[in-house]
Amino acid sequence: MGGNSPCASCKLLRRRCTKDCTFAPYFPSDEPHKFAIVHKVFGASNVSKMLQELPVHQRADAVSSLVYEANARVRDPVYGCVGAISYLQNQVSELQMQLAVAQAEILCIQMEHEPVMPNSEIDLDQKSYFLQNELSQFLSFDTSSNVIHRSPEQFCP
Repeated sequence: MGGNSPCASCKLLRRRCTKDCTFAPYFPSDEPHKFAIVHKVFGASNVSKMLQELPVHQRADAVSSLVYEANARVRDPVYGCVGAISYLQNQVSELQMQLAVAQAEILCIQMEHEPVMPNSEIDLDQKSYFLQNELSQFLSFDTSSNVIHRSPEQFCP
């Protein structure tokens, strides 16, 4: 309890805030929205039990996580923060695919502009083999089941 003002929990629950209030250090009176959303999603009794089971040095992190998860649950009641994580993982997969495509296109352009020497040790069959094997390494990463893999022929004319 800070001064005469009750913590956000005691204010919302309309009870007297004592000096040994479990919520007071983590839900100050000037941030009532934090406790309101945690209370709405998890319930004051459950939050109190969770906090009392934790060592004091871990409680602030636990409250931060509860507030984050409660906000995520309000935005997405079905998946909560898992929905946000899934969305970000899909975005990473798409960006990795775009990067692989760009790298393959760069490789194709470099190979097109490579001077062909009459006595060149690499002939066209070897370049084709290189495209088949090396390019497929760029494209064969497995980060998501919904990533579309392309064959090397789709990148080079």
